[in-house]
Amino acid sequence: MSYEATRSRVETYFDRTATDVWARLTSDAPVSGIRRTVRAGRDRMRAVMLSRLPQDLNGMRVLDAGCGAGQMSVALAERGARVMAVDISPALIEVARERLPAHLQGNVTFRAGDMLDPALGDFDHVVAMDSLIYYDAAEIGSALAALGARVRGRIVLTVPPRTTMLMAMWGAGRLFPRSDRSPVMVPQRTEALARAARRAGALGNLSEIERVNSGFYISTCLEYSS
Repeated sequence: MSYEATRSRVETYFDRTATDVWARLTSDAPVSGIRRTVRAGRDRMRAVMLSRLPQDLNGMRVLDAGCGAGQMSVALAERGARVMAVDISPALIEVARERLPAHLQGNVTFRAGDMLDPALGDFDHVVAMDSLIYYDAAEIGSALAALGARVRGRIVLTVPPRTTMLMAMWGAGRLFPRSDRSPVMVPQRTEALARAARRAGALGNLSEIERVNSGFYISTCLEYSS
């Protein structure tokens, strides 16, 4: 499946089906026990990703690729970054815009659309938290090649690892799709992603930083740098 086809499925899910779910998950509202583990895992992963960037981001332009409800964008702006917050879901962009603290209004620009759009310009760093988890290795490799050509510093991203549990969930999702279920995550191996990125023309190095395992949230932080 092409990047565009996968993006279309993800857009349909997040903008028509999951907006309320993700808005609640990324707030302080009470959630189920399962979703509490996901919330805790995402909080931990956000901290891991932020640890890979300079504490002082003043004057730096950072792309929050797949910003969702805007938690990462707020954290980046608090460090002084000029944030381009992009998400495929206009509905989630509105949630993120409403939640942005007033004192950070001048630091964040929101855009609904494709995170790979060349018109977004060049960046000092890119963060892509859980926004590439539905794409296959070739699609992620092409994304890294496209972004890598426009980034001076680091691309910090997450992917689902190829664990036994995630492979079982992946297989079940492929065999028994439901219209109300999210697009199926594609488990990845770092070595295979690195090869796919090289085949796509990416010149940098891809390395594994840390895996976060919190109940139903299992994700690996990767870093791409030239």
